[in-house]
Amino acid sequence: MSLKKLALVGALALAAGLSACATATPYQPKAVSGAVTGGFSEQRLEADRYRVSFAGNSLTARETVERYLLYRAAELTTQQGYDWFETADRRTDRTARTVVDADPFARPGFGYGYPYGYWRPSWRYFGPSYGWRSWDPFWGDPFFADRAEVRTIEKFEAGAEIVMHKGKKPEGDPRAYDAREIMSNLASSIVMPAPKK
Repeated sequence: MSLKKLALVGALALAAGLSACATATPYQPKAVSGAVTGGFSEQRLEADRYRVSFAGNSLTARETVERYLLYRAAELTTQQGYDWFETADRRTDRTARTVVDADPFARPGFGYGYPYGYWRPSWRYFGPSYGWRSWDPFWGDPFFADRAEVRTIEKFEAGAEIVMHKGKKPEGDPRAYDAREIMSNLASSIVMPAPKK
């Protein structure tokens, strides 16, 4: 098999693998591996108190993560036989990392020059329209100026400590939520995972 065909097969395999990961986290129990990571989890603290969280992957918006957390808190409340819940503590954490995507045709290399003694970093890279080019830290920065993409990847995780109650929800308490009403109002915006084949 020629090098060109081998590179094409490799690129297609990589594209297929990445497309499997190109979906936001659905409303699911927390998954730490597989095609789609993230989801909800909870920990019982007392008979009527839970810590609930929802973690999204890098394609899941902050608003979605917070909505799924609220839905899970309401769902858990009804599953435990309660009518309403209040939030004792609530937070949303953001993690971010910056990624530099360089030209896929770039090749590392070395050359002479100060201040690295006899060796200094340099790069050779290939572009279909202009052929092979070189870059080193003393002659501008064409490699990164026109061939690199800098992007920030964000992930959100929302968490809340909830206390569950029976009976009618008290009026005027901004931390109190009617579980069945929350589930009814948010049901149309909840995306469930695709059925497994």
